[in-house]
Amino acid sequence: MHPEVSGLRSDRWYFYRFRAGSAISPIGRTRTAPALVASPARLRFVFASCQAWNDGFYTAYEHIAAEALDLVVHLGDYIYEDAVSGHRTGRVVESHLRPEARDLSGYRLRYALSKAEAPLQRAHALFPWLVTMDDHEVDDNWAGGTSGLDFDIDIIPPLFRRRTAAFQAMYEHQPLRIAQLPTGPAMRLHRRYRYGDLAEITMLDTREYRSKQASLNGTLTTDRARRSRTDRSILGGAQRDWLIEGLRRSHARWQIIGNQVVMAQTDHDPGPATVVSTDAWDGYTADRDTILGEATDHGTRNLVVITGDRHENYAADLRRDHTDPESPVVGSEFTGTSVTSGGDGVDTYGHGRRLLAANPDLKFFNAQRGYVRVEVDSRLWRNDFRIVPYVQRPGAPVHTRATYVVEDQVPGVVAAWSPDPPTERSGPIDELAEPETGDPVIHVYATPGP
Repeated sequence: MHPEVSGLRSDRWYFYRFRAGSAISPIGRTRTAPALVASPARLRFVFASCQAWNDGFYTAYEHIAAEALDLVVHLGDYIYEDAVSGHRTGRVVESHLRPEARDLSGYRLRYALSKAEAPLQRAHALFPWLVTMDDHEVDDNWAGGTSGLDFDIDIIPPLFRRRTAAFQAMYEHQPLRIAQLPTGPAMRLHRRYRYGDLAEITMLDTREYRSKQASLNGTLTTDRARRSRTDRSILGGAQRDWLIEGLRRSHARWQIIGNQVVMAQTDHDPGPATVVSTDAWDGYTADRDTILGEATDHGTRNLVVITGDRHENYAADLRRDHTDPESPVVGSEFTGTSVTSGGDGVDTYGHGRRLLAANPDLKFFNAQRGYVRVEVDSRLWRNDFRIVPYVQRPGAPVHTRATYVVEDQVPGVVAAWSPDPPTERSGPIDELAEPETGDPVIHVYATPGP
């Protein structure tokens, strides 16, 4: 069900539940955004990505549920299409779940598997969510009409059938508006949300419209000529123009871009060569240069990109031209680690040290699991990297590994090592069973299907 309820007051918590026949859901809650003309004092949200059920327990969501938040943003890889084994956690997997998802029933089963996890249910019930997709909602490293592993093979018909099934399952299981209702293999996921005059959140789709990667499966390459071609795009021309026009017209203090793959240059070679993955924005440098250049020329205020995909935490500066180390810093990017994907992870290791040595604009690296907590007001963006020490067994504690800030009208990230702020518990779902007197409960009814 995707009800769109009208007539609600702005900037207020609402409680709701669903009824389908004789079944009644637990009570959840959501929060409406401030009015467009309002000047909210702050926005508090977390962003998360990459939650392979195979790889661990969703402990991060237990801690997200204890945060005092206005919003949860999910940047993709909510499910993984590949075969399910549960080998890292010892959980038993039924045989019908094991094959890779390729049709509607397979994708539906993946969402059902994830949503059976109580911590994820709790986080959905407590907060409104903004979601987009990355590759694993369909197929690893897919690009437009091309599967990631079929670089030079035209497989548009079978991939489009797969996209049709994957998009239908995503729409059925995610909090998406009717405007996101898919039409076959097409689904409009790029959209904007205003939070008064404080922030505008622009959610991107870097999969559906992109050109295929400049190297097989987006693997590392030194080939700059192919990845910088102007006829290749990660957004597609229409979405790119829509993004630029939105940045030009917005008067919000903070411009937040919800993005799937890393935008800043990520050189994997500390030596003279530039070795990058072409699945990220490094494979589509013409689009990156155009967007960052237009944002600079039109005076976009406080451009901050939030990103998933890498299963690693980064804090990085964005330059107008990443090939020129003297080019001005024009924005900031925070990449969040995975919820579970990759298993327990480590704080840092050789790969991370090489990235820090090769990329002066990369200020922080960590490869543990968790999520990112953000608090933004009129003066400051505060970014807390929240990590758990393990996910292959339940019950891990959480702590803030590092804090970085962005000052109003001062592009770039700055380390600010500070203790955790006091935690305001929102309470588990069972504490929401009876809303406070006077709080409205929205009842949504569904007619059972045949």
